[in-house]
Amino acid sequence: MAILSSETIRLGASAASKHEAIQQAGALLVASGCVSANYVAGMLQREQVISTYLGNGVAIPHGQHENMADVLRTGIAVVQFPAGVEWEPGELAYLVIGIAANADEHVGVLANLAEVIEDEQIVQHLAQTSDPLQILEHLGRAREEEAYDEERHHAGA
Repeated sequence: MAILSSETIRLGASAASKHEAIQQAGALLVASGCVSANYVAGMLQREQVISTYLGNGVAIPHGQHENMADVLRTGIAVVQFPAGVEWEPGELAYLVIGIAANADEHVGVLANLAEVIEDEQIVQHLAQTSDPLQILEHLGRAREEEAYDEERHHAGA
């Protein structure tokens, strides 16, 4: 099963708060069978401890260590908010990328997403696109490249 699919991408969403935006991303993760409903509560709790806003219009809410048992399989959900959602005072998130990952995959998933979303032009494009395949192409590619690099590393290349 792919870590990101068109079923876990929602375009043209709106939310009154980051709390609501996190719930929307979490609902996609639950609906796709990546996590149990408890994981979404963990995503909300993490946000109270430390912001998951990366900058550049992107937030990456994810659960806490205590929520690892609620992860059924690694997955990513992307919710696009074309008008933005205020994440921090004066900071709008246009892409909210919910992440559910097992302990050993967590860091790699975050690192690859961070690389992809560093490009401001790509983020602006993804924040406004009406084609979910554009999001799938840009964010899905990072995970595929990571898997390839891991295979090469384990093969001793």
